[in-house]
Amino acid sequence: MMRSLYSGVAGLQNHQVRMDVLGNNIANVNTTGFKKGRANFQDLLYQQMSGAAKPTEEVGGINPKEIGLGMSIASIDTIHTQGSLQTTGVMTDLAIQGSGFFVLAKGDATLYTRAGAFGLDAEGRLVNPGNGLRVQGWNAEVINGVEVLNTSGALEDLVIPVGSKDPARATEQVFLACNLDKRLQEIPEGAAAETVRQGTWRVEEKVYDSFGTEHTLRVEFTRVTGQPNQWQAAVSIDPQAAVATNPAVGLDPAALEGNVFIVEFDNLGTLRRLTDGQGNPSAEEGLLAMNVAFDVADTTAGEGGEQVRQTFSLNLGVAGSVRNTVTQFAEASSTKVFEQDGYGMGYLENFKIDQSGMITAVYSNGSTRTLGQVALATFTNPNGLEKTGETNFVESNNSGMANIGPSGIAGKGKLIAGALEMSNVDLAEQFTDMIVTQRGFQANSKTIQTSDQMLQELMTLKR
Repeated sequence: MMRSLYSGVAGLQNHQVRMDVLGNNIANVNTTGFKKGRANFQDLLYQQMSGAAKPTEEVGGINPKEIGLGMSIASIDTIHTQGSLQTTGVMTDLAIQGSGFFVLAKGDATLYTRAGAFGLDAEGRLVNPGNGLRVQGWNAEVINGVEVLNTSGALEDLVIPVGSKDPARATEQVFLACNLDKRLQEIPEGAAAETVRQGTWRVEEKVYDSFGTEHTLRVEFTRVTGQPNQWQAAVSIDPQAAVATNPAVGLDPAALEGNVFIVEFDNLGTLRRLTDGQGNPSAEEGLLAMNVAFDVADTTAGEGGEQVRQTFSLNLGVAGSVRNTVTQFAEASSTKVFEQDGYGMGYLENFKIDQSGMITAVYSNGSTRTLGQVALATFTNPNGLEKTGETNFVESNNSGMANIGPSGIAGKGKLIAGALEMSNVDLAEQFTDMIVTQRGFQANSKTIQTSDQMLQELMTLKR
């Protein structure tokens, strides 16, 4: 009789534990990145009244007689199913679609979380503003003017230097893709200036020197008399400037002279070759370009200082191609400089995070820079992680070591910027489990009550 009392007590205690788990789930129904818990029961010890007997020639086998002694908690699991994503529009909010955890640092300790409500602190670090934990990843390094991101290196605090400067960059490449109208009339020798102006097609674009100063690049194309597929190109830099910039062109960067060159097309209207002012022809295949040099005033030397010579490559396109290449067709001439790589100094005004966790800075001068990448961690057994509060986890002996890498690699999910992952608690499921738990608790209390009544009857037998 006492066995049923203690079985009822075990049932009461463990159903109360299950109710505690359900209460925690319901309390965190709106907690960002929360993963619900689940209490699993198992039966406890058994008292054997008689053992099993095997069959004999005379009788069959006999099953064992065992009385259970209650139940216990088998496990309290963390259910790592995907929570719904809620759009916030905040650029530092991150949600993981798929497997993985954000990696956070607190001193030398490493924690993991699915809650991506991040922000920037006073030093530009990406942190969890609720507890100051620093988001880990890899910052890009500038090596020889190129951003290098080493995702196999050690983790570090991600830093977004809002308001930092992006230095000016001198133009090194200019790409033309205009069309020169084959119907444009040739200009006879000795023609009036107005006639020359009407028979010339002009292309203009801004270029930059190493100080970030804007300059106007002008290329004027004029039909070569007696040569239906040849045009003379005259290059000028800041043609209206008070101080001459002395532009010079040529195929050989070491020997630039004059500011004109010849552009020759084939009978199909595509680029054939270039010839510089010294009569040197280019190859008739691949990218055809002409080197251009001009003078820039050295402002560090004060007034009357020496001129600094700057060069860039004027690319007219690929021979025999029509895509992004200067052409000669019987269509209206068009002006198109589809790319030049220079810009003035700018300030970091904005940044964005893509699905791979790459952080890209956007500067006021229109340039973009890779700043870093957010790291994600996966585990062989995420259910083995230990909860530390504040929606964080730490490794345990049964979780396995963290596999840290970029998003989208080795089973890691993708990142959604401007969104947060909500709790995966389903209230309908929790309320149903709560009813079942309450009924189980009630039934176990009835077991105790009934056993008590039976003991009371036993005590009255002596009367």
